Amino acid sequence: MKVTIITSCYNREHTIRGCIESVLSQDYPDIEYIVVDGASTDGSLKIINEYKERIAKIISEPDHGMYEAINKGIRAATGDVIGLGHSDDFLYSPQTISHIVKRFEETHADFLYGDGLFVNPENTDRVVRNWIGGDYRLWKVRHGWLPLHPTCYIKRGVIEKKGLYNESYKIAADSDFLFRYLLGGELSVTYLHEYIVRMRMGGLSTDSARRRQMWQEDIRMYQSHGMNPTITKLEKMLWKVPQFIHL
Repeated sequence: MKVTIITSCYNREHTIRGCIESVLSQDYPDIEYIVVDGASTDGSLKIINEYKERIAKIISEPDHGMYEAINKGIRAATGDVIGLGHSDDFLYSPQTISHIVKRFEETHADFLYGDGLFVNPENTDRVVRNWIGGDYRLWKVRHGWLPLHPTCYIKRGVIEKKGLYNESYKIAADSDFLFRYLLGGELSVTYLHEYIVRMRMGGLSTDSARRRQMWQEDIRMYQSHGMNPTITKLEKMLWKVPQFIHL
């Protein structure tokens, strides 16, 4: 089973190396690594090119944001399964992809998710939020629960049927993507109860300056799926409470 991992990057010279090395250090042999850089103006591309012999495809050109970059990576992917490795994040251990593949082989699932840690951006050993995905239940999705986006690995054939990220969203495209895939209940979903990723706090949706835009996009996104936006938004917030209790 070939696994494609896609990293989108724009001006992340301080974090991109850790992300790349976490992918290249995996003990699983059949990984197609695609890095999509949005024509960075700092030293990101120089760092990326240091690893060009071990990266399957590097795309560097202007884009309109992370989701356009991810969509480019998906179109270029040839793996059986596709996952994301954001430029501020890193895979939890060198065995992470091996464990994901093993679970896919055991379950023949269409969609896998797991657990993740939000860490301090300066001290990545310091955990800020502990995201335990919990068992998959369709009723949870219909009440605002979603798996942690960077822990999701999906069969490429499913993505070809369900479609790419909606680039009209600048923040909520990942939630829209996951609701589109999970709300209908027709996919086979499996939960891998182990950490898949460490994420630095401070991404698009964790930056307080962007919370108003996130709220507006969430309302539009929930409405597009026929959900009550205010109730679902509140339910989504309630699902997050245990992440802080387990620390």
